[in-house]
Amino acid sequence: MSNPILQTFPLGFPWQTQDPFLFCVYHLDHFPKGNGEMGPDPALLEGRSLGNDFNPNQAWRMYHGQTIPGFPYHPHRGFETITIVNKGYCDHSDSLGAAGRFGEGDVQWMTAGRGVQHSEMFPLLHDASDNPLELFQIWLNLPKASKFVEPHFKMLWHEDIPIVKEENAQIKVVAGNYKGTQAIPPAPDSWAADGVNDVAIWNIHVEADSEYTLPKTSSGVTRTLYFYEGSEIFFEGGKIIPNFGVELDPSQEVTFKVGRDKAHFLMLQGRPIEEPVAKYGPFVMNTEEEIQKAMEEYRLTQFGGWPWPYPDNAHDKDRGRFALYPDGTLVEKDTL
Repeated sequence: MSNPILQTFPLGFPWQTQDPFLFCVYHLDHFPKGNGEMGPDPALLEGRSLGNDFNPNQAWRMYHGQTIPGFPYHPHRGFETITIVNKGYCDHSDSLGAAGRFGEGDVQWMTAGRGVQHSEMFPLLHDASDNPLELFQIWLNLPKASKFVEPHFKMLWHEDIPIVKEENAQIKVVAGNYKGTQAIPPAPDSWAADGVNDVAIWNIHVEADSEYTLPKTSSGVTRTLYFYEGSEIFFEGGKIIPNFGVELDPSQEVTFKVGRDKAHFLMLQGRPIEEPVAKYGPFVMNTEEEIQKAMEEYRLTQFGGWPWPYPDNAHDKDRGRFALYPDGTLVEKDTL
């Protein structure tokens, strides 16, 4: 048998990915107590570059937020965003009129398709305690045939997402099939919607001082394991520390031993689209000419405009998790 580990690499910002994924970002912010208006204590903002705060040496960042942390309205075209919020909350608003508050294990799957604007703000809802945020955002490409599909917004609530519990591990099945456990169907025009493409997104947690075997799948797909929290893991012939990625041979199972601390992984897998990729900021097409057309169309149409009162739109502080869909359907999950 050949070595199932093809290569290892350090994790930057964003994380290095393989086709059909475009990139993945990991946000871990130890946000402080809120100020009553869903932002941090103003005294804590001293010395920050508001509007462009990405300082990795800080315990938390405002990103492009001025009063509430997050990302005010911005466009996307030609791909999908999959946002996994393990801790904290995200307030979503978009140009379709859709909105939502999700977190504490929820996942949002949004197909940008022909074009959409959205904002993603991280409201600090707790004034008497800290507001930690742990979030992955994954960009999954769309093939040329699907670049101009209608935008689509879908919520995968944490109560419904399958979680497989094994002797030493727990696997959250966001996409794909894990040993017979099938994820919730993704957005309908997604590359992940066709099982032939073998797209899988798993959040894997393995107990300390234990062993775990990642099952094999079909050849012809890319598979990357991201080790983002823990102390160390041991493969045959080597050791890997946190903040490293591992490119794997999907046709082989791989067994590793976990060191003194519980280990946390994100696994991304899928059949490559194998088409040219042209990227410019929030636009992903197949050619530079298509990128120029996307930019021109956005300047002219704003992809439908912005129906919300603020570019950094956030929802009422006391509101619980909810989703408002473009057709007016409202789903209320709970109250805070």
